[in-house]
Amino acid sequence: MAATAEVTLPAQQLPPAEAIVEVTPDDMEGSAPGASEDHMLIAAESYEDINVAIDEQYQRGKVGDEKDKGKNEIEQSVRKLSIDDRSTTPSDEGRETPKEEVSAEGKERSNSMLGNRDRPQHVEEECYSPEWRQRQKHVFILSEAGKPIYTRHGNEDKLVTTMGVMQALVSFVQDNDDNIRFMIAGSHKFVFLNRPPVILVCVAHSAESTQQLLLHLTYVYNQIISVLTFSQLSKIFEKKRNYDLRRLLTGTEKFLDNLINLMDRDAMFLLSAVRCLPLASSIRDIIGQSIAQAKAKDLVFAILVGRDNQLVTVVRMKEHSLHPADLHLVFNLVDASTSFQSAESWTPICLPKFNSNGYLHAHVSYLDEECSACLLLLSADRDVFFELSEARQKIVTRLNKYGCLQAVRESLSKGSYKVAQIGIPDLRHFMYKSKSTAQYTSSELEAPYMEEGERHRLFGMYQYLHHRVHNSARPLKILFHVGSKETMLGWITSGFELYATFGPLVTKPAAINAINKLLRWIKKEEDRLFILNSYTY
Repeated sequence: MAATAEVTLPAQQLPPAEAIVEVTPDDMEGSAPGASEDHMLIAAESYEDINVAIDEQYQRGKVGDEKDKGKNEIEQSVRKLSIDDRSTTPSDEGRETPKEEVSAEGKERSNSMLGNRDRPQHVEEECYSPEWRQRQKHVFILSEAGKPIYTRHGNEDKLVTTMGVMQALVSFVQDNDDNIRFMIAGSHKFVFLNRPPVILVCVAHSAESTQQLLLHLTYVYNQIISVLTFSQLSKIFEKKRNYDLRRLLTGTEKFLDNLINLMDRDAMFLLSAVRCLPLASSIRDIIGQSIAQAKAKDLVFAILVGRDNQLVTVVRMKEHSLHPADLHLVFNLVDASTSFQSAESWTPICLPKFNSNGYLHAHVSYLDEECSACLLLLSADRDVFFELSEARQKIVTRLNKYGCLQAVRESLSKGSYKVAQIGIPDLRHFMYKSKSTAQYTSSELEAPYMEEGERHRLFGMYQYLHHRVHNSARPLKILFHVGSKETMLGWITSGFELYATFGPLVTKPAAINAINKLLRWIKKEEDRLFILNSYTY
């Protein structure tokens, strides 16, 4: 395997003692742990959605090199908008106010649904609040007409002018036959994703790269599609360009909020993979067989997920596979809603990678009183709730008969495995992704990463390491990072991705030796850590 060139990082990102050196571990690509030819999940490369987003975002206009003149014109446009009367925006003319557009039915629904926010109509701009400005990351959604739809922090109606500036900036660049991707101002990154009829913007001063922030916006967009479908979203704005989309999203803000929070701490989005619950393969096989033998009518997917978004199994129609990005939205649906814990539920969900223009209908229920595992039965038929409820009861009976639910509960109570079980000194934590199965496994976070601040810092370092090896301008296969608090290694092959954290005094040869031992341990445990064979209808 070819060695990588030395990389120099900006001073503000790394302490003075840090550096990056070359490493060349043993080539083990031919025997990647966790590899399988099973097609339960679609193998997804990192930043796959970003490449698609960029292709779609810029196909309407030519993408040229950024010119200083264009940059100056943009800056002048922003300055002009900033000093204009703040009670209006460039797209306000001819629009009804949000107060006028909210019907009595919409107000009643707003008051009754969970997760909705109060929306006062006559308010000052939120961006003047010191607390709001100190937030590390903001996410905004607006229509192409500049109509506020969502903000991660604060209130949309307090950000009318701010979103108007964003809309004007996007339009200004488009008028020059170009598309705005991102801007960097000091420590802040401004990332834009134009997905007509909506515009998504992320403003952050955090460890994420612009590619990673764009990936976050893509997930946020997919979350909207999961609620409305792409065809419905397009038809709405074809009929009325100034439509207030918050009417239809009322009560679903909690799913957007939860998704963004998950992306700030869960590696499944970064790796484009799912984490499986460690479970004996014999138990997992019985679970898969029990679901498959229930023979529910028109069932497309059956998904069993444990706490903390750990996949237990997926049973599917032979001709269909799930994309990890769709499964992430399913996880978010379960994670963000406590109402599923009280009773069997029936809810439509659009899986954008599976079919962005239609719904699947999900029967959602927990299988025990401890709410340890949630079963989702997804059908294309909207009228099979009772049939799926009967199938669910058959599944529960069989799982209890063979002790499967007890095994799931025990695995969840133990948490993930500790690095001490692997027997590698100075290994603190690792994440390993099998590319062919789109699944990953990781050890439990232990000292010195017990405090929230240290966990956040470590995740930021993984984001940095991931960005460096996947940088489209200068991709790397191997990276060994020496820092003041830890050393880290990232290794990308055709079969897997591996990111590992060691103590600060670990040398390059010691890290290489440890990684090869780790790969052998994962290979030995792969039947327990990964789903290598799935069941189909």
